[in-house]
Amino acid sequence: MRAVVTAQEMAELDAFTIEQVEIPGLILMENAGRGIADVALQMLKNPFGKKVHIYCGAGNNGGDGYVVARHLLNHGASVKTYILASPDKIKGDALINLKALQKMGHQPHFIDSVPDSHQIPDLIIDAMLGTGVKGALRGLYAEVVEYINHLQTAVLAVDIPTGVNADTGQVDGPAIRATRTATMALPKRGLLFSPGREHAGKLKIIDISMPPSVVEERHPKVYHVDKNFIRSIFPKRLPDAFKNRVGMIQVVAGSAGITGAAALASEAVLRTGAGLCYLNIPKSLSPILECLSAEVITRPLEDNGKGYFSQNHFEPIEAELKNRSALVLGPGIAGANETIMLVHRIMQNFTLPLVLDADGLNACASDIHLIKGYRGDLVITPHPGEMARLAGVSNKEIINQPIDIARQYASDWNCTITLKGGPTVTALADGRVFINSTGNAGMATAGSGDVLSGVIAGLIGQGASTEHAAIAGVFIHGLAGDLAFKKLNIGLIAGDIVHHIPSALIQIQEID
Repeated sequence: MRAVVTAQEMAELDAFTIEQVEIPGLILMENAGRGIADVALQMLKNPFGKKVHIYCGAGNNGGDGYVVARHLLNHGASVKTYILASPDKIKGDALINLKALQKMGHQPHFIDSVPDSHQIPDLIIDAMLGTGVKGALRGLYAEVVEYINHLQTAVLAVDIPTGVNADTGQVDGPAIRATRTATMALPKRGLLFSPGREHAGKLKIIDISMPPSVVEERHPKVYHVDKNFIRSIFPKRLPDAFKNRVGMIQVVAGSAGITGAAALASEAVLRTGAGLCYLNIPKSLSPILECLSAEVITRPLEDNGKGYFSQNHFEPIEAELKNRSALVLGPGIAGANETIMLVHRIMQNFTLPLVLDADGLNACASDIHLIKGYRGDLVITPHPGEMARLAGVSNKEIINQPIDIARQYASDWNCTITLKGGPTVTALADGRVFINSTGNAGMATAGSGDVLSGVIAGLIGQGASTEHAAIAGVFIHGLAGDLAFKKLNIGLIAGDIVHHIPSALIQIQEID
């Protein structure tokens, strides 16, 4: 698991390393260039005689490009270096490396227009603009980016593809579409969020010799989750385990026309490894649920044929929770006034670890104090639209700033927020944020979120904290979706995610 940074945070880490640890910037640049060159050599396979075009800007990103050019020349590649700036604009460590490159007999081309070349290279290296660039590209940079993309050849981006916002992943104009991106020391936020992650291609982290202690002491507590971390927090099961001790989960879900949500959440509870799952369902819908799942224990509640929950169901639900490990509330319960009032009473009176999702969240949108005041451990799992309603902000703000939004409201509401998206982020009340690394666009399908709620609750039942259950649940859910996507592509449905949960659990337990 790696820390993730903004452009400003990375600049501060660089400055601290140079000024306080006293590792010169020239060494950091040399290490960066050598690491990028290693990635380029892997892409070229046999570099001798291969044509490489390197496009450099005036700053340190260009300086990295000069180091790369030097190393590739030493390996026999045929290199052309194009600089999108006048010689007087190049300063500091970048200038030192440019002069070293020139003293090797290599003469870069200073350009003020797109190169007039009919030669398509084997590899293009984008060292034009670094992480500090905001807004749409204009002029020569925009023209060169469009030219490179038009060539449709392999591209290696240095630190971040030119034109991609390093903090948000947004693209406001032309932007390099890289085959791979070699980023320095730590991943930048914009490399992990769409559309930036699609522009970045395959991501490689380059070790530039920044001491781990610098990162551990000064980074902003945002992490990119990997399988090893999930394995370390996954609840362990003893050999003498039995069903009552590995999770007794209560699910309150479903209404007329949305019984599938209840079935998906409940089955996900069991597929994740919980021992028992009890499902409260309006009685008139019970025959449907009895057919959908043999293993889920249904607890029908009299509804007089209405097909939805009401306040009358509070006491029978409360009576069942005395020996339960966790509660899932919300999938498919719809928005009848009586149902909303039931949700309000549950939020005001229960203290059981709670996974609140879908219509359960919508029921609280009119009174956010229901979430803030919940007296037990709470995980909420909104998609951007639900989060926008809860927080009173726009969808665009949620999509553009998922880390900051989730972090702020997890702290304000004293809960764990799993903000679903591409990728999903999980924010804890203490300020830590975890960016998921699994999942795919095929999971944009009805019922996928219901499955996630069940997975999280199933992990809580097995002994995981609500925080760890949320982080691991998102990863497992996404990995199950990835396994399903390999077989079914965008034709996968939520039930396919459920069926691949056991395979995802096997992969997590495997040592790489």
